[in-house]
Amino acid sequence: MVAISLLTIAIVAPMSLTARSLSAAYYARDQIVAFHLAQEAVESVRHVRDHNVLLNVLGTGTDLLSGIPATDGRPFTIDTRTDSMQLCSGGVCQPLQTDPTGSFYGYGTGWTNTLFTRTIRATFLKNPDGTDNLDEVRVAVTVSWQTGAYQTRSFSISDNLYRWVKDGSGVAP
Repeated sequence: MVAISLLTIAIVAPMSLTARSLSAAYYARDQIVAFHLAQEAVESVRHVRDHNVLLNVLGTGTDLLSGIPATDGRPFTIDTRTDSMQLCSGGVCQPLQTDPTGSFYGYGTGWTNTLFTRTIRATFLKNPDGTDNLDEVRVAVTVSWQTGAYQTRSFSISDNLYRWVKDGSGVAP
Protein backbone atom coordinates (compact mmCIF):
# COMPACT_ATOMS: atom_id res chain seq x y z
CA MET A 1 0.00 0.00 0.00
CA VAL A 2 2.90 2.36 0.84
CA ALA A 3 4.57 1.58 -2.48
CA ILE A 4 1.38 2.40 -4.39
CA SER A 5 0.99 5.69 -2.49
CA LEU A 6 4.58 6.69 -3.23
CA LEU A 7 4.20 5.74 -6.88
CA THR A 8 0.98 7.77 -7.14
CA ILE A 9 2.62 10.85 -5.62
CA ALA A 10 5.65 10.42 -7.86
CA ILE A 11 3.43 10.41 -10.95
CA VAL A 12 0.76 12.98 -10.00
CA ALA A 13 3.12 15.75 -8.83
CA PRO A 14 5.06 16.04 -12.12
CA MET A 15 1.82 15.80 -14.12
CA SER A 16 0.33 18.67 -12.12
CA LEU A 17 3.47 20.73 -12.64
CA THR A 18 3.39 20.00 -16.37
CA ALA A 19 -0.24 21.13 -16.64
CA ARG A 20 0.52 24.40 -14.85
CA SER A 21 3.58 24.98 -17.01
CA LEU A 22 1.58 24.49 -20.20
CA SER A 23 -1.10 26.85 -18.94
CA ALA A 24 1.50 29.53 -18.21
CA ALA A 25 3.11 29.03 -21.63
CA TYR A 26 -0.23 29.43 -23.44
CA TYR A 27 -1.01 32.57 -21.43
CA ALA A 28 2.42 34.04 -22.26
CA ARG A 29 1.94 33.25 -25.95
CA ASP A 30 -1.48 34.91 -26.01
CA GLN A 31 -0.20 37.92 -24.09
CA ILE A 32 2.60 38.46 -26.62
CA VAL A 33 0.15 38.19 -29.52
CA ALA A 34 -2.18 40.68 -27.78
CA PHE A 35 0.68 43.14 -27.28
CA HIS A 36 1.63 42.98 -30.95
CA LEU A 37 -2.00 43.34 -32.10
CA ALA A 38 -2.44 46.40 -29.89
CA GLN A 39 0.79 48.04 -31.06
CA GLU A 40 -0.13 47.26 -34.67
CA ALA A 41 -3.40 49.17 -34.26
CA VAL A 42 -1.67 52.23 -32.78
CA GLU A 43 0.85 52.25 -35.62
CA SER A 44 -1.91 51.91 -38.20
CA VAL A 45 -3.82 54.91 -36.79
CA ARG A 46 -0.53 56.85 -36.75
CA HIS A 47 -0.03 55.84 -40.40
CA VAL A 48 -3.42 57.31 -41.32
CA ARG A 49 -2.51 60.57 -39.57
CA ASP A 50 0.88 60.70 -41.30
CA HIS A 51 -0.68 59.96 -44.69
CA ASN A 52 -2.93 62.98 -44.15
CA VAL A 53 0.20 65.06 -43.38
CA LEU A 54 1.57 64.09 -46.79
CA LEU A 55 -1.69 65.09 -48.48
CA ASN A 56 -1.38 68.52 -46.86
CA VAL A 57 2.23 68.87 -47.98
CA LEU A 58 1.16 68.03 -51.53
CA GLY A 59 -1.47 70.80 -51.43
CA THR A 60 -4.64 68.90 -50.54
CA GLY A 61 -6.00 70.48 -47.35
CA THR A 62 -6.98 67.48 -45.22
CA ASP A 63 -7.76 67.16 -41.53
CA LEU A 64 -4.94 65.12 -40.00
CA LEU A 65 -7.50 62.97 -38.20
CA SER A 66 -9.58 62.32 -41.32
CA GLY A 67 -10.27 58.60 -41.63
CA ILE A 68 -10.56 58.02 -37.88
CA PRO A 69 -14.27 57.19 -37.50
CA ALA A 70 -14.73 58.76 -34.05
CA THR A 71 -12.77 60.98 -31.69
CA ASP A 72 -15.43 61.00 -28.98
CA GLY A 73 -14.51 57.67 -27.38
CA ARG A 74 -16.83 55.41 -29.36
CA PRO A 75 -15.14 52.07 -30.11
CA PHE A 76 -13.99 51.14 -33.59
CA THR A 77 -11.97 48.46 -35.34
CA ILE A 78 -9.17 48.68 -37.85
CA ASP A 79 -8.08 46.27 -40.53
CA THR A 80 -4.37 47.03 -40.57
CA ARG A 81 -3.88 45.50 -44.00
CA THR A 82 -5.85 48.37 -45.57
CA ASP A 83 -6.03 50.90 -42.68
CA SER A 84 -9.82 50.74 -42.99
CA MET A 85 -11.61 51.68 -39.77
CA GLN A 86 -15.24 51.07 -38.82
CA LEU A 87 -17.32 51.90 -35.77
CA CYS A 88 -18.30 48.86 -33.72
CA SER A 89 -21.94 47.91 -34.07
CA GLY A 90 -23.79 48.60 -30.82
CA GLY A 91 -20.52 49.50 -29.10
CA VAL A 92 -19.31 45.88 -29.26
CA CYS A 93 -16.43 45.08 -31.60
CA GLN A 94 -16.29 41.82 -33.49
CA PRO A 95 -13.39 39.41 -32.94
CA LEU A 96 -10.36 39.68 -35.14
CA GLN A 97 -10.26 37.11 -37.89
CA THR A 98 -7.47 35.23 -39.59
CA ASP A 99 -7.08 34.28 -43.22
CA PRO A 100 -7.35 30.63 -44.32
CA THR A 101 -3.57 30.17 -44.00
CA GLY A 102 -3.53 31.64 -40.48
CA SER A 103 -0.92 34.19 -41.53
CA PHE A 104 -2.79 37.51 -41.28
CA TYR A 105 -5.14 39.10 -38.77
CA GLY A 106 -7.90 41.34 -40.06
CA TYR A 107 -11.42 41.01 -41.41
CA GLY A 108 -12.21 39.20 -44.63
CA THR A 109 -14.71 37.05 -46.41
CA GLY A 110 -14.15 33.40 -45.58
CA TRP A 111 -11.88 34.22 -42.65
CA THR A 112 -12.31 32.58 -39.25
CA ASN A 113 -12.73 34.29 -35.88
CA THR A 114 -9.80 34.25 -33.47
CA LEU A 115 -9.65 34.42 -29.67
CA PHE A 116 -8.76 38.12 -29.85
CA THR A 117 -11.02 41.16 -29.95
CA ARG A 118 -9.31 44.51 -30.61
CA THR A 119 -11.13 47.67 -29.57
CA ILE A 120 -9.79 51.12 -30.43
CA ARG A 121 -10.99 54.40 -28.94
CA ALA A 122 -9.82 57.90 -29.83
CA THR A 123 -10.57 60.90 -27.61
CA PHE A 124 -9.33 64.45 -27.55
CA LEU A 125 -7.41 65.35 -24.43
CA LYS A 126 -8.86 68.09 -22.25
CA ASN A 127 -7.52 71.60 -21.73
CA PRO A 128 -7.24 72.88 -18.14
CA ASP A 129 -10.60 74.64 -18.59
CA GLY A 130 -12.30 71.33 -19.51
CA THR A 131 -12.66 71.99 -23.25
CA ASP A 132 -11.32 69.60 -25.84
CA ASN A 133 -7.70 70.10 -26.87
CA LEU A 134 -8.15 69.74 -30.63
CA ASP A 135 -4.38 69.47 -31.14
CA GLU A 136 -3.94 66.17 -29.28
CA VAL A 137 -5.90 62.92 -29.45
CA ARG A 138 -5.32 59.83 -27.31
CA VAL A 139 -5.59 56.52 -29.12
CA ALA A 140 -6.28 53.67 -26.69
CA VAL A 141 -6.30 50.04 -27.82
CA THR A 142 -7.54 47.11 -25.77
CA VAL A 143 -7.08 43.54 -26.94
CA SER A 144 -9.08 40.97 -24.99
CA TRP A 145 -9.12 37.20 -25.26
CA GLN A 146 -10.27 34.08 -23.46
CA THR A 147 -8.19 30.93 -23.39
CA GLY A 148 -10.03 27.75 -22.49
CA ALA A 149 -12.26 28.02 -19.45
CA TYR A 150 -10.18 30.78 -17.87
CA GLN A 151 -11.38 34.30 -17.28
CA THR A 152 -11.25 36.88 -20.03
CA ARG A 153 -7.89 38.61 -20.10
CA SER A 154 -6.94 41.89 -21.73
CA PHE A 155 -3.99 44.05 -22.66
CA SER A 156 -4.26 47.82 -23.15
CA ILE A 157 -1.93 50.36 -24.68
CA SER A 158 -2.36 54.03 -25.55
CA ASP A 159 -0.50 56.77 -27.35
CA ASN A 160 -1.10 60.45 -27.98
CA LEU A 161 -1.12 61.78 -31.53
CA TYR A 162 -0.51 65.45 -32.17
CA ARG A 163 -1.76 67.80 -34.84
CA TRP A 164 1.78 69.01 -35.51
CA VAL A 165 1.29 70.71 -38.86
CA LYS A 166 -1.31 73.13 -40.17
CA ASP A 167 -3.95 71.06 -41.87
CA GLY A 168 -7.35 71.44 -43.52
CA SER A 169 -9.27 71.21 -40.22
CA GLY A 170 -9.05 74.91 -39.43
CA VAL A 171 -7.34 74.11 -36.12
CA ALA A 172 -3.92 75.76 -35.85
CA PRO A 173 -1.14 73.57 -34.42
